[in-house]
Amino acid sequence: MPALPAPLPRLLLLLLLSVCSPTLATEFLFNGFKEAANLSLDASALVTSNGVLKLTNDSRRQIGHAFLSSPVHMLHNRSVAASFSTAFVFDIVTVNGSGGDGLAFVVATSKTLPGAENGQFLGLLSTQNNGNFSNHLFAIEFDTVKAIGPFTDIDENHVGVDVNSLQSSVSRSAAYYADGGKKVSVDLLSAQPIQAWIDYNGVTSILNVTIAPLPLPRPRRPLISYAIDLSPIFKEYMYVGFSAATGKLTSYHYILGWSFSTDGVASSLDPSQLPRPPRQKEASPASRASILKTAVVSSVVTLLLIVLVISIFMHLRKQAKLSENLEDWELYYPHRFPYKELYKATKGFQETELLGSGGFGQVYRGTLRRTGEVVAVKKISSNSRQGVREFIAEISSLGRLRHRNLVQLQGWCKRNEDLLLVYDYMPNGSLDTFLFDHEKSQQLSWNHRFTILKDIAFGLLYLHEEWEQVVVHRDIKSNNVLLDADMNARLGDFGLARLHEHGENAHTTHVVGTLGYIPPEMCHAGRATPSSDVFAYGILLFEVACGRRPIQPAAPPREQVLMEWVRECHMKDKLLEVVDPRLGGLYSEQEMKLVLKLGLLCSQAIPEARPTVSQVTRYLDGTDGLRDDVAFMFSEADSLDLASRLSITSSWSGTRSRSLH
Repeated sequence: MPALPAPLPRLLLLLLLSVCSPTLATEFLFNGFKEAANLSLDASALVTSNGVLKLTNDSRRQIGHAFLSSPVHMLHNRSVAASFSTAFVFDIVTVNGSGGDGLAFVVATSKTLPGAENGQFLGLLSTQNNGNFSNHLFAIEFDTVKAIGPFTDIDENHVGVDVNSLQSSVSRSAAYYADGGKKVSVDLLSAQPIQAWIDYNGVTSILNVTIAPLPLPRPRRPLISYAIDLSPIFKEYMYVGFSAATGKLTSYHYILGWSFSTDGVASSLDPSQLPRPPRQKEASPASRASILKTAVVSSVVTLLLIVLVISIFMHLRKQAKLSENLEDWELYYPHRFPYKELYKATKGFQETELLGSGGFGQVYRGTLRRTGEVVAVKKISSNSRQGVREFIAEISSLGRLRHRNLVQLQGWCKRNEDLLLVYDYMPNGSLDTFLFDHEKSQQLSWNHRFTILKDIAFGLLYLHEEWEQVVVHRDIKSNNVLLDADMNARLGDFGLARLHEHGENAHTTHVVGTLGYIPPEMCHAGRATPSSDVFAYGILLFEVACGRRPIQPAAPPREQVLMEWVRECHMKDKLLEVVDPRLGGLYSEQEMKLVLKLGLLCSQAIPEARPTVSQVTRYLDGTDGLRDDVAFMFSEADSLDLASRLSITSSWSGTRSRSLH
């Protein structure tokens, strides 16, 4: 007997199975799904009121499943895949943009496809199981996004055959063959109904996939004709249906009608009975312009509101920053400046306006808005609340002081723990910058220096003897001697050390002043007197004449303490050796000796031996002459120290006097 052709044994087997097996064929037709009670819907899938099966809407990352509720017998005798035929009409609608990701006709072992992912996986598989043989999944995809990894697509508008994987076994760009063989492209995102026919012949293992826009009839030539044996893929019973998904891009995925059969060709759908999907309103050019205009206006308004809110916040913050909580007693003292005025005058106390820093605080340059006057604002931080009121009472009184050799105190302000004092602005700064700056020292001749010393003496005389009450300065030094635009000297910071005294504990002694200017008695009594100011003025006389600071650690040992060095040189009759060499010898020897001897007289250790300021001014202006044999009074410690340096072996006891000529 001759051998049978290869397909013949399979054909005979199928005929035998059809005769011996009971009828298990499945066939149905849905011209719309309004009455379709045997559908199983999952995730975002639903049936609209007019009978359209909507798998997804235009929300991102959605999945929609719709399957026939009952499984279909898809494997004869558990070994041969059954033939089947299906036809359906779908519509993919996008609104103002690209759509995604697509839909698929599915034959699967489950109606819910657990673990399936959205986006390019179309709700069929996931990253974990894509490509697994155990999936037993067959699908025809209608894809509108070109996937890139873990699988690739030919383009963003194609039809593909998927077996256990989203990497299509075969795919073609969406199209149909018209009569005459011409291939016509089909846009899956055209928002127009498209009909698809899928036929599988279990005898020949040939799969045909055909599409065409509705209402065109079925083309004679399929888009895809592919030989594939589905027997290893199918199980005896499988579920048939649809799956769709969206990702970053979205579309409405609709199924309008569906017919299916495992017993011959599926019944034809009646286009006239198919429901129409709800049309999403696409913005016209005019409405798009309106939307754009509205968006721009909204953005501008929102931005303006944000700027307004920020501005209000910053204004309120600034107002809070400038606000003041005045205590009742502050209203009774004159010469008070509002904090807001001083804040603006100094540009918010910016570093650019900082003139200098000292033991009592920082000094800023400011311009008063009301008058345009330039002032100096000293900012003092005090941790002592108990002494503030007494101090303000005192400086309010000092504000009435008027003298050409005093820096005028214009007013004050208190805010929280900060005290602000407003002074006349001295454009040439302090005397110490001219004495100890190499370049500026050249501008300071002896005549200038002598005049400055007289100016300070007259200013101190006013504080001690000419005003209605005695004012002790407490911190006379070159740093507190300020020079105006004409190089006239003025004494600043008078009475400021009282702030510390007011705040001290009654049982505590606190020495206020600057090292090198503090007289011996201050270390014991701790109280400042006019005589202690005279002592500090004596050190200032040395400072101006010698061009040295009171204490100079880098100098040779015998010259480190200026006062002791001047005393020693005077005892050796070499007084002029201490003169500032930068003067180049251009000075009056008589005036120089007067200044140095007057400094020795003022810096005596015994307060009672020091002259008063009125005596000092008479010596300086020549009204009184300072005798050459004037006696200087020093303590035992001072004398012993000097004697040891000069190898003098005289005995000393208690307080003694010695003439230094």
